[in-house]
Amino acid sequence: MSTNMINPLTRALALAAWLAIAAAPAGAQAPSCQFGPGALPVDTLAPGTLHGAQIPIDHIVVLMQENHSYDNYFGKLRRKSGPPKRASNPDPLGGKPIKPFHQKQYCEVADLDHGWNGSHREWNNGAMDGFTTENVDPADPSGSRAMGFYDARDLRFYYKLYKTFAMSDRHFCSLLGPTYPNRYYLLAATSFGHVDNVLPNLSGPDWTQRTIFNALDEAVPPISWKIYYSDLPFGAIFGYVRARLASHSAPISQFAVDAAAGTLPQVAFVDPAFLGEGENDEHPPTNVQLGQQLVAGLINAAMSSPLWNRMAVFLTYDEHGGFWDHVPPPAGCVPDGIPPTIGPTDYQAAFDRFGIRVPFVVVSPYARKRYVSHTPTDATSILRFIETRFDLPALTRRDANADPLLELFKFDKPRFAKPPKLPPAVVNSKQQAECEAMGS
Repeated sequence: MSTNMINPLTRALALAAWLAIAAAPAGAQAPSCQFGPGALPVDTLAPGTLHGAQIPIDHIVVLMQENHSYDNYFGKLRRKSGPPKRASNPDPLGGKPIKPFHQKQYCEVADLDHGWNGSHREWNNGAMDGFTTENVDPADPSGSRAMGFYDARDLRFYYKLYKTFAMSDRHFCSLLGPTYPNRYYLLAATSFGHVDNVLPNLSGPDWTQRTIFNALDEAVPPISWKIYYSDLPFGAIFGYVRARLASHSAPISQFAVDAAAGTLPQVAFVDPAFLGEGENDEHPPTNVQLGQQLVAGLINAAMSSPLWNRMAVFLTYDEHGGFWDHVPPPAGCVPDGIPPTIGPTDYQAAFDRFGIRVPFVVVSPYARKRYVSHTPTDATSILRFIETRFDLPALTRRDANADPLLELFKFDKPRFAKPPKLPPAVVNSKQQAECEAMGS
């Protein structure tokens, strides 16, 4: 829709909404949820905001890793974004409060609780003090592993990447719950009632929920897309994608080939290895450096591509994985009229709140240098950026009202026309041997 075709009333409402948001006090929790499914970016953006072909990005790559909170990875990256000095969680064994500590093991002794019930208890109505108690395990009786963090000695490539490009210290997963529902939000802007890791009938058309892939195909002309995957293309959990896998998916090794040849699609989703000995999704108890190595290879392939000058790569995590974070998640727009599928003994809540804070960075020649956004966003903001670039309608109320991440860019001039030199993502052989001995 062109600017001169916008309904005057819609324009007035959009301007009023923008002025209200701009005047809101810092830290305000209540989001504006006035826009619904089908809302076009031009109808929801502030007047004069770039959209469509005005944005000099032709190729968008989305990398979503697994299960780490912001404080677990980057609490030591920048002082203002990290935890306060006196931060702690109670010791379930009755000892002194457990403070954040440098985790020297690169794979955990046990997974952590990141389910619907456990995540809500960890959040504890914003107290952020239920992480240790919720993660008591025979191998970790105090649940202290939830308070561990890594730093630049452990994640050298990541720390340099996040210091160099534009990142956010207020990016949250989409709901207080596990992997599948959060990844549904990345692709469909809703979990359509799901709060657990539940598989559809893979031999049929389930799930039938509309996704970003539907919207890309329905564009005129259609927007090209592809899922590059290691063992499982997560998008294939949707029936629409399964029916099109033959022409819209490729092994992850093909990503570097396509990047070098300049044949990447306009929108690419890249999935790590979720299973088996080659797992590199960073899901505990897997060695975190394996995932860093995977991402480094993908980022380097993108930066060396002839398409780099008009590319944006979004790197984030699906959810917090049970690890502690000190920032209470804010309220979020209820995506649709489908309530959570929960029983009477489950934690009673709605889809009206973001989940725990997770890492997020934008890698692009147009990314702001060493920039930190403090605007609350979630996975549907990535969708809104895609929709804003290609003038696509929103899927649900959540992405319709999501911040489109434009503040992380300066489109007047590329700041990284020449890609920066980043350190290698080395896997510590001793640590990896220890992980293998633990069965991780």
